Amino acid sequence: MTNPLNFADKRTILVVDDGPDNLTLLSGVLKDEYKVKVANSGARALQALQSGPLPDLVLLDVMMPEMDGHEVLQRMRDDPRTHDVPVIFVTAMSDAVDEQRGLALGAVDYITKPISPATALARVRTHVALSERTAMLRSLSEKLSHYLSPQVYKSIFEGVQDTKIQAKRKKLTIYFSDIKDFTATTEDMEPEDLTYLLNKYFSEMSKIALEHGATIDKFVGDAMLVFFGDPHTRGVREDALQCVRMAVAMQRRMADLQALWREKGYDRPFRMRAGVNTGYCNVGNFGSDVRMDYTIIGAEVNLAARLEQNAAADGVMLSYETWALVQDEFQAEESAPVKAKGIGKEIRCFALQRIHDGTDAQRSFVVKERPGLRATLNLAQLDAKSREGALSDLQELMDRIRQGR
Repeated sequence: MTNPLNFADKRTILVVDDGPDNLTLLSGVLKDEYKVKVANSGARALQALQSGPLPDLVLLDVMMPEMDGHEVLQRMRDDPRTHDVPVIFVTAMSDAVDEQRGLALGAVDYITKPISPATALARVRTHVALSERTAMLRSLSEKLSHYLSPQVYKSIFEGVQDTKIQAKRKKLTIYFSDIKDFTATTEDMEPEDLTYLLNKYFSEMSKIALEHGATIDKFVGDAMLVFFGDPHTRGVREDALQCVRMAVAMQRRMADLQALWREKGYDRPFRMRAGVNTGYCNVGNFGSDVRMDYTIIGAEVNLAARLEQNAAADGVMLSYETWALVQDEFQAEESAPVKAKGIGKEIRCFALQRIHDGTDAQRSFVVKERPGLRATLNLAQLDAKSREGALSDLQELMDRIRQGR
């Protein structure tokens, strides 16, 4: 029966066999339902796989001269581009050892010679359908990964993390940040500009958080909550150190972003403030049977938010417990104590010092301006070839400045 799909919508099968009769037979069996490509050697099969769109399935002869099917499959599995393309071996070899070898290499099935057209078509249909479902699940998994912290996503898909409503008590280091004077800064801003700035800000901060091993809990408006210590921990002290290192890296990156935003015409770029606290929290799945969040709750989370509210713009405020864990690596100055909801006593807090020391030479975006001169440098956009051209341009400008013309 002819497949009602248009030719452009048909799945593609690559048939590889050194025997012309087999190529003709399989092409005839498959052509009504699939687009069929053929290759009469292993080398030509690999060339076809590299030179165009990947097929949805490969029917691969085992016994071929120069390069047999086992070698072709091994090369496919070694190449990231073709690693996931399903392969069915087509062979006269019926020994169980040969079949086990092929399956161990990654073949999904066997079709034995002499070929039965009905059997071949049925197995191709089955594995094309499986391939489509696998691709759909892979795409769905990729989309879901954007809604979960990578550590949580990985632990769920590896079967370590369950999806039950449950939590555990654990000592974590919590980071809370927001944009100082966000409402006043954005009240006259066009929605498109606000969207650009917020997405750029969250993207850059998230990248730094993940580089330091943080678990990103949530974004709330202009605020960001992340923590260290679950689902993986390096130990309480190292978790705290990583969190403060991350906070410093974020503020340094914000200096780059502020220069970039000013260059783009935003006269009041975002200024971030952050609070860091270490203490026991309840961490796990909270919610209902149909909708839950992996998050943290407790007074220590509130304290991190309270510290953030008392931090200066472009600054980081630490609780005493965090400061005690990181003082060998960082410098801080004690500030006036604060009160937090759920905590009766006043909280000692410490403003992190020298956040931007030595960073001018490390910044990727730099603007230098004086009467008669304005220079903008964005190292992130300069590749090796562009740098040579930039150096030549700068040399020309330096020569003209020295000559005064």
